[in-house]
Amino acid sequence: MSVLKISHYNLTKLATFGTLTAMLAFTAGCQSLPAKNTSTKPTPTIQAQKLDNFNITGKIGVTTPANGSTNAAAQGGSAFYAWGQQNERFAIELIGALGIGKTNIEYDGQTATLVSEKTGALTANNPETLLQKATGWQAPISQMPYWISGRSAPSDSTPQTDAQGRLISSVNGNWTANFTYKGSDKLPNKISAVQPQGQKVVMTINHQSR
Repeated sequence: MSVLKISHYNLTKLATFGTLTAMLAFTAGCQSLPAKNTSTKPTPTIQAQKLDNFNITGKIGVTTPANGSTNAAAQGGSAFYAWGQQNERFAIELIGALGIGKTNIEYDGQTATLVSEKTGALTANNPETLLQKATGWQAPISQMPYWISGRSAPSDSTPQTDAQGRLISSVNGNWTANFTYKGSDKLPNKISAVQPQGQKVVMTINHQSR
């Protein structure tokens, strides 16, 4: 596969994906640690404020339930990833990408582009539509920059925090997201998002130095 070149914004301000990809081998063995001594409390409003720039690596897994009306069996897939974010723009490299091979996804704030060995180049108005078009999977990608930052997205409802004021759960449409932290870290190291029908996305996060 030819690696997608990011020409429409300054790649030097994002993670160098070759370097991040080399780090993925270290993320495979990482285990999420549950937060200790947390007590939940409802928080009517948490200010939607995300990190403007970040570089993360980790693993993402997606499962979808069986569909009796179409006789489709339950399915699942996973991939290692490297994600570089700059304001509203991002670039994601996926390895072992959910059944479509090595994949690059970019978003410039208006158009999402995906290139994989299986699909070639695809475009859509938003990352969610693009991912579903390419793989059939659903994932709340637009909310992830907020959730990765430990903040609720602007369209979230009923966020909850722990005793340290860290976001531990939030609802966005049909998605309910839960957040896990390592020790006293302020940024989550795991996000689990589920829908009532059984659709699930689990994302482990290793925050790189900014």
